[in-house]
Amino acid sequence: MPRGRYSLHDVHDHTPLGEEHFHCAPGPSGWRYVSQTTAPSGAHLGSVDLALDELGRPIRLELHAASWQIRGAALDGVTWVRTDPTGTHATEGNVRAHTFSGTSPAFLVATARLLRLTPDSPASSGSPSSSATRVRLVTFTDPVLAPRTVDQSWSLLNSEAHATDNGPLLVDEYQVTALDTGDQYAVHIAGDVVLAAPGIELEHLESPPSAMPRPTEGA
Repeated sequence: MPRGRYSLHDVHDHTPLGEEHFHCAPGPSGWRYVSQTTAPSGAHLGSVDLALDELGRPIRLELHAASWQIRGAALDGVTWVRTDPTGTHATEGNVRAHTFSGTSPAFLVATARLLRLTPDSPASSGSPSSSATRVRLVTFTDPVLAPRTVDQSWSLLNSEAHATDNGPLLVDEYQVTALDTGDQYAVHIAGDVVLAAPGIELEHLESPPSAMPRPTEGA
């Protein structure tokens, strides 16, 4: 069960935004990620509880930030309920999207698990404009967890094994493109842990990552 800490910072000016203390693990039905986020001062900011099924679909999402709350799941696309800090108003949303997204590294792992790309697949030829896999996500923006639908394309550019004390560690390098702006960035994932991504750095890891599911031969 990987357990560790990410540091979070602004992608534009690198201002520290806080830390995310997490643990995650595969299970009989898929994968689960639980975390608590703190401000640079140490004050509690929010939490993430995300569970995926064996195909990488979100079967349960619970987000908390600034007293706002999101509960969601894959249902007719993705469906969620957003509750305000007073707890008196709740609004429901539904979008024909593939999965959820947000500031937590959990969502990068979740998208990678959903897509299950391979370096030699047509979607990973290194030419995102023509052959990358397109995915629609509902992302929840901090600090009020406002929902926004975004379209991205993902390509797995490279998978490379690195020697460690616990045996080879397979690191996947993805190229992600925001289709509304054309911005591209790299995401490095080892199993179910993000090693590096814009605004995210892995600062501490107590145990090795769990293996990422791979497509079966001929799938």
